[in-house]
Amino acid sequence: MEDESKKHDGEAAEEASEHGAENKGAASEPDELRQQLEKKESEARENYDRFLRQVAELENFKKRMAREKGEALRYANENLIKDLLPVLDNLERAVDHAKGGGNGKPLVEGVEMVLKGFLDALSKHGVTQISAKGASFDPERHEAIAQVESAECEPNTVVEEHHKGYYLLDRLLRPSLVSVAKTPETKEKKKPDGEVEKGGRDD
Repeated sequence: MEDESKKHDGEAAEEASEHGAENKGAASEPDELRQQLEKKESEARENYDRFLRQVAELENFKKRMAREKGEALRYANENLIKDLLPVLDNLERAVDHAKGGGNGKPLVEGVEMVLKGFLDALSKHGVTQISAKGASFDPERHEAIAQVESAECEPNTVVEEHHKGYYLLDRLLRPSLVSVAKTPETKEKKKPDGEVEKGGRDD
């Protein structure tokens, strides 16, 4: 009898222990979920802060690029102007020298020197002249303003250059303004016997 009572007490104690373990496990599950939630919230805050920093950096980059672009456009001709300043200096010297009198030759030499310096400065920046006189007329490079009768030149040959054309690298800045040769017109003349002959222009 006593043995049966002890056995019953042992089973009750074991059952109570199992229920206690289950209650303890059930109580720890919300704590684990709360910890996971707090971890995810912390990660979300960190990601949002990182996003805000990247947005700010991108805005600063855009502003810096816009500022640098504006300055580049504003001072785009700086190097060209620097190269033209010596040409201006030479021109001023030529004018001062001409004021001193003389036979005019020093003035011509001074202007020629200025012209050479000016062309050299343009050449440094990719500007080249178009050679037109004596060349065949090219509508891509030349602009004809007149046709001139010529027996010496082939038709469509540039016989006179009114102003030079220029290229900037491979882009046409302006065409050469030219006059172009054409075949002389002929006039019909009557011989005394009534026959017709063809002749050139009257001198």
